[in-house]
Amino acid sequence: MAGREFDEFYLSHYDNVARALTLAGADRELAADAAQEAFARALRRWRQVRDMERPAGWVYVVAMNQLRDHWRRLEHKAPDEAAIPDPTGTVATRLTVRDALATLSPRQRQAVVLRYLADLPVADIAEAMGCAVGTVKATLHRARASLRVELEEEDDDANG
Repeated sequence: MAGREFDEFYLSHYDNVARALTLAGADRELAADAAQEAFARALRRWRQVRDMERPAGWVYVVAMNQLRDHWRRLEHKAPDEAAIPDPTGTVATRLTVRDALATLSPRQRQAVVLRYLADLPVADIAEAMGCAVGTVKATLHRARASLRVELEEEDDDANG
């Protein structure tokens, strides 16, 4: 039965999608809203979505598009309020992966979360972010380099 099949899909993927969106830079409430909307769209198109190679990947892409649309609307309404504060000014005694992600630009954070948490292929990430595949590759490269520096600095601090 399709209802039960979708319910199982939702229960097995919702938390991961919402968590990925939160790590991509959305607050929990916004992430939950975007995830809910993406799953609602998946339900409306369930016959098509369930037959996709990666239905969860489709949901991640739709949810990320929801966030991008939300952020675009904020930029047009109040550019000052939409600005994300630069987290590099804060010093932490112990840097976690989440803290390291917070040091990335929003675009880098989105790419990293979609690639390594959602496990999406680069082409799907490009679609979700509205850019070229080469841009995603370059963004991921810069993000990994930045994360490497942040995490190595923390490791040096802890050992030193």
